[in-house]
Amino acid sequence: MAKIRRIVTVLLCACMLASFTGCTTTPKRESAGEYVDDSVITTRVKAAIFDELALKTFQINVTTYRGVVQLSGFVDSAENARKAGEIARGVKGVQEVKNDLITK
Repeated sequence: MAKIRRIVTVLLCACMLASFTGCTTTPKRESAGEYVDDSVITTRVKAAIFDELALKTFQINVTTYRGVVQLSGFVDSAENARKAGEIARGVKGVQEVKNDLITK
């Protein structure tokens, strides 16, 4: 009887350990909360760029991963690319901006 109890205890501990380990994030994946936070940041950056009249007509793509915003697409001048980067940096929650905008 003691042997069965010990086996059950070990199995129960192993199951609990496996379930707790499965809930942690890895460097390559976001948790659900981080995904939602990044979605909010992306939306705020897109809105801020769209509100700027000089940038409204350009196709600027915004993606966010763990607070790092990446801007991609095309603009007509280096000044507009710089301006888009500045606007993105000014949004709450942005930790870093990777400005990959290309000047036509």
